[in-house]
Order: sequence, then C-alpha cells, then structure tokens
Amino acid sequence: MENNNKKLEFKLKYGNEKIEFKLDQENVIDVLAGNKVEPLQDPLEELKKLLENPIGSLSLQKEIESKKAEKVLIVVNDITRPTPYDIILPPLLEKLAEIGLKKENIIFIVATGSHRGNTEEENRAIFGPEIVSSYKFINHCCDEEGFLDFGNLKSGNHLSVNPIIKEVDFVITTGVIVPHYIAGFSGGRKSILPGICARKTIENNHANMVHPRAFKGNLDDNPVHNEMLEAAEKVGVDFIINVVTDQNGDIIGIVAGDLKESWKKGLDICQHAHFCPIRKKADVVIVSAGGYPKDINMYQSQKALDNAYEAVKKDGTIVLIADCENGLGSDIFAEWMESATSIADIENRLKKKFILGGHKAYAIARVAKEVDILLVSSLSEKQTEKLFMKYCTDINDAINYIQKKHGQDFSSYIMPSGGALVPFVISGKKE
Repeated sequence: MENNNKKLEFKLKYGNEKIEFKLDQENVIDVLAGNKVEPLQDPLEELKKLLENPIGSLSLQKEIESKKAEKVLIVVNDITRPTPYDIILPPLLEKLAEIGLKKENIIFIVATGSHRGNTEEENRAIFGPEIVSSYKFINHCCDEEGFLDFGNLKSGNHLSVNPIIKEVDFVITTGVIVPHYIAGFSGGRKSILPGICARKTIENNHANMVHPRAFKGNLDDNPVHNEMLEAAEKVGVDFIINVVTDQNGDIIGIVAGDLKESWKKGLDICQHAHFCPIRKKADVVIVSAGGYPKDINMYQSQKALDNAYEAVKKDGTIVLIADCENGLGSDIFAEWMESATSIADIENRLKKKFILGGHKAYAIARVAKEVDILLVSSLSEKQTEKLFMKYCTDINDAINYIQKKHGQDFSSYIMPSGGALVPFVISGKKE
C-alpha cells in the first residue's frame, strides 16, 4: 500500500480535557459516530407539550388527580449517568406546583443501584443549587436494612425495593436511553431495577450477564431486561420522562408517559443514533469513553471497551482512553482485579458465585482474553497491569506499540464516544 503520508488529526475526550494525536489517513477506515440526528430545537417546550399530551397515558395532571396522589417520588440518575436535568426538572416541577403539590411532598431519590451515593456538591452540579436546597434528596443505598418485599419475580429473583416507595402515592422516573451492554438499553424500567433495589436483587439480575441473549441492543428473551421490566411494573411506575442524547450530549429525543409505550418510542430514536454499521472489523480500535463523567472510573469506562470490541479483529488491539480520576470505582471490583491470578481465575470465580463488582472484572476479562488492551489513563502501571491491560504513558506510546505489533499498514477505527456507540458488522464474515 502506497503511503502519501497525509495525516488526520483527532481530539478525543479525556476527563475534562482532550487528547490529541495524528494518524496516516491510510490507517483509518472510519471515525465511528452513528447516524446524525439533529438536536431538538427547543427541548424544554417539547417536554412541556409531552406533560400535557404524553405517550400512552393521560396528562401528568390527570394521572395524579385520578390516583388522588399527594406525595410524589421522582427517581433521578446518579453522577455516572450524564442526564440533562436542567431540561427535565424545571418543566416537571413547574407542572407539579401548578397541580398543587407542595415542595415538602416531593421527594427525589438518587437511583444509585450498587454505586456510591452522590455528594452534596455533585447534586448541586447535576440538579442545580436552587432545586437541591428546595427539595428533599436522598441517596439510595442497596445495603441498608428494611427493604420493601415485593415477592418473587417470574425468574425466581426476589424483589426487594427501597422502602421510600411505601411513603409515596405517585412514582415518576427519569433517565437517559443509551445502549446497555447486558440490559439491551438503559432508561425506562432500569430506574427501579437496579436503580432502587437491594444488592441481592441487583446481583441476581446481573448474574444473567452470562446468558447468550443478554447483549447490547437486544430485548428479545433477554433475562436481564425481562426482570427489570417486571420489577418496574410490580413496583408501579406511574409516569416516566426519558431523553435520548447523541454522542455530544445534545438532546435528540424526549419521551414521556407510560412506562412501556413511551420508553419503546425512545428506543427507536436511540437505535438510529447509537448503532453504527461497519463492513469489516479492524486491527485496531482507538476509543474514548467520552470524557467526564463517563470516564470517571474504570467501572464506567468498561462500557466503551465492550463496544469497541465489536469493531476489532480477534487478536487485534483496543486503545482505551479513559481518565479514571476516581480509580476503579468499586471496592469489590478492585479486590477481584488485585487478587486475580489469571483471566481464567476471574471467569471461574464469577461462574461459581456472581458478585456485583466481580461482574465488571468478568466483562473486562472476556475482552482481554481475545485482544490486547492498551490503556491511556491516570491509573498507575501496577493498577493497569492488574486490569489485564498494557500501561501507556500517553497516546503516542500506544501508537508506537500498535505499529510494532501490526506494522505500518495497520487498519483502525476511531470511536470518540465509545460508551454510547455500538458498531455491528452488516455484511461479510466477521473477522
């Protein structure tokens, strides 16, 4: 292959900064960015209309009045799920006030799942200081006592939910719809399970990640999704507001109303924007987790690794660009990686007993088993090697490794927002 040395310049998000590098044009098959969908011109106005004319339900006011609801719970995402609450909350709270609900009867619960709770500072940054100081905010903790017993799901998983549910008359969930590596998609029912469930319920649900139908974009016979949906229906979600954002975080769709109908309408927008067809796999994928807060820790950055794997050849190389300023993001995850003697050790441990945190170790191990992973991050060399990844001082160090391994004529894809984009091969044999 003749190389005319034309260079392409790239700037990929890394924490709150950007990493810049150049590659020969001949080395780059494509920059994977999904289908272009124009952002909504006036998302605030769109949401106001949806509160009056939602999808699959009465207006928010009529729903609240029909249930004679006096106390409302609003389920919101934690710091690891970038959600445009500056768009979602003002119209919602304005409408609730208009209906006659008092501020003291509106409670926010941060749906942490098994993550840590938000700090006061994080809440103010996410939801705005005025809202945080005017309403009651609580962090869900999956390890607390006194969870509400909803009995068994059809799968046999026991459903235990935060007891705040019994203190309210009306449940509104909020979130963002993106592809999810085991649940198919985020958003909708996911605000309940794992959002506000007990650790054992979450663990039993996520243990299904080894099931062949538990993968990105799939809802058919997906046991992770099925449990989540049944849990949300059992708990009784009265109204949802979900947004779909593009790789830049701009809102390309808003849905509101019935749990199932409105969420599924959002899926159509998500699939069009976040699934990217490719003709063949590449030797190399250089992927950014998407910058802060998507790369706040390795626990979150793993999603980008999982998506990049869909576009790389067996025995190829993935370069993961992820700051990870908060380290690994889970004590259990860290313990599993620190104590692991091999990739097989992690696989065997998870199959013997599923543990949250351990499942992230497993997700990384199954990729590391097939390809080389080079990590550009703030993690130490020792921490990086314990993740079964190769430590790189910077992006140029990674490129030098690639050239030595694959030669000067290597093929690559660039993924600027790896956590929210799913490549898939549309023709020919997967390499």
